[in-house]
Amino acid sequence: MSSSTTPSAPPPTTPASPTTAEPAGLGARLALIAVALMWPTQLLSLSGLLGGNAQASVALHFHTAEIGWFILVNALVGTVILPFVVKAADLYGKRNTMIAITVLGLVGDIVAALATDYETLLIGRAIAGFYAPIAALAYASVRELFPPKQVGTASGFIGSGIAFVALGGPFLTGWLLDSFGFRGVLWALAIATAVGLVLLLTVVPETPHRVRGTGFNWLSGLLLGLGAASVIYGVGKGGEWGWTDAGTLGFILGGVLAVILFVVIEKKSANPLFDLTMMSRRPVWSVMVATSLIAGTIFGTGVITQLLVLFPKIPTVSDGLGMTATHFAVIGIPSSILILVVGFGTGALLRSLDARIPLALGAALACLGFVLSHTWHYTTFQLIILGPVSAFAIGMIVASMPVLIIQAVSPDEQATANGLQNLIQGVTTTVITQLVYVVLAQDSRVVQGTRFYLDDGYKNAMLLGAALAAVGLLTVALIPKLKRTEDVTAGEALSHS
Repeated sequence: MSSSTTPSAPPPTTPASPTTAEPAGLGARLALIAVALMWPTQLLSLSGLLGGNAQASVALHFHTAEIGWFILVNALVGTVILPFVVKAADLYGKRNTMIAITVLGLVGDIVAALATDYETLLIGRAIAGFYAPIAALAYASVRELFPPKQVGTASGFIGSGIAFVALGGPFLTGWLLDSFGFRGVLWALAIATAVGLVLLLTVVPETPHRVRGTGFNWLSGLLLGLGAASVIYGVGKGGEWGWTDAGTLGFILGGVLAVILFVVIEKKSANPLFDLTMMSRRPVWSVMVATSLIAGTIFGTGVITQLLVLFPKIPTVSDGLGMTATHFAVIGIPSSILILVVGFGTGALLRSLDARIPLALGAALACLGFVLSHTWHYTTFQLIILGPVSAFAIGMIVASMPVLIIQAVSPDEQATANGLQNLIQGVTTTVITQLVYVVLAQDSRVVQGTRFYLDDGYKNAMLLGAALAAVGLLTVALIPKLKRTEDVTAGEALSHS
């Protein structure tokens, strides 16, 4: 958001107390809006879960050694278009923008579900990547749609919705994969996206803030998006080409240079994509760094367990556990319930608890979980016992992240801040996922076009996760004490709807 522009409406004021000014039934309406925003936001998590669990089936069906791109191409497109989506939200409204990208996501899901070859499947997954920035807009919408005292609770509720994904997603995946194969998963994603579109169209009101008189800075957006994508691609090819190979260095260094040019151009632009001046403030940049690295580690390393559990056990070829997707879901029940309980509990406590505490505890537990899993990951019993460690970590992390962003910025900066955080977290997650595949590939076998992974690869990937979680824990110390969520001025978009 450009600092030289002004919203079309005056800054919002604090809504009156619900007991004196709000019409009857507004509480129920707010709850319905929260659910409508949670659905498309957590559909991203569901897509990651379903897609991740379907990887083994997809790899075996299409006989590909490049299964990583089934997940990564979606993230790459989301990274490239995110700056433009955030700017479109400033100009045309968050609801309108969310509807547009959801339609594109639905088109991509259908193309992928109908694909008869791996290349077409990747094209569909790439188009579906347009849906990826929706979480940034959903969290930013909360700032304008909810009264101040409910902003933290609503954000925590939306973030904690990942518990429902964690609880029901594995069973849905198990049923779909075991009954209909990977195509059942792809069609389920298309149906879920369609439901999210209906909710946006019928339940969510438009947000009032607009930034008028500005246009898209296409050069900045392309430099940022393509620069990030170039780094991600270079990291992914590092294990195959070699880290000192001219091609690897070209992509990585070229991407870094593009991002540097983006910063230079943005500072001089009359219509910047992002108001980067906020990043000069310690509360903002420290929250961005800590949340992006910790969340990126949690979500970027999820493929380790998915591949370990669902790939077959083949002596000297594959050290997967060979479980069915349904069995995987069953052993994850305790962890899924804990994510639900911890997530909602943390969201409620954040009204009075410093949000840095659960973020730090989550990072510490994630590190511990990786270290323990390095030794114990061979049986169903071991997976069940160690699962709760990661569950506590995930529940606390996802509930505290959106609250920290809200506390670090002003209302007018919310969309930009969410966009930046999503962008940084998206790139971080994708780079970490690439690094996981690179580490796994060092101890793998390719048979009939399909890459299988050995135990040393899984163990080394877990050590990578532990190291990244430890670094993430250290970054929490960089975050200064922030203002309470209840002291943050929120919008009253409902009065405009």
